[in-house]
Amino acid sequence: MRPPADPSVDPPSVDEPSLDELLLGAARALRRTWSSGLGPDLSPHDARALRVIGHHGPTRLGVVADHLRIAPRSATDVVDRLEARGLVERAPDPDDRRAMTVRLTEPGLVALGEVDTSRREGAAQFFGGLSAGERAELATILAKLDPRSD
Repeated sequence: MRPPADPSVDPPSVDEPSLDELLLGAARALRRTWSSGLGPDLSPHDARALRVIGHHGPTRLGVVADHLRIAPRSATDVVDRLEARGLVERAPDPDDRRAMTVRLTEPGLVALGEVDTSRREGAAQFFGGLSAGERAELATILAKLDPRSD
């Protein structure tokens, strides 16, 4: 496959995908690769929520919504699904008794371990065709594009 033309020099032709199309396509392919290991019981969206809750400890729903970049009401729906499956539980916030936090249950910790393993294995498979130098270069480029790295 021929690399795309440099858009600063030549606009892409109809046959050449643009940088945004290439990046989105790669992101979708990566998600498909790692999400195939999740099984039919956990959607990629629910897996992301599980990771946010698990990696941030007991946390408020607003934090979950912010990290997932969704509306707080949508975060409530996601947490409701995870709670119905016994993966998370709500508890009063010790710092503000009017607020609630959400945390992983024991089955949630097991599921999080499976999600993290699936992501690592999927990423290793997905990026396995790149040399170590190419992976380092890609990481450098993507870090420059990540707004969180400011």
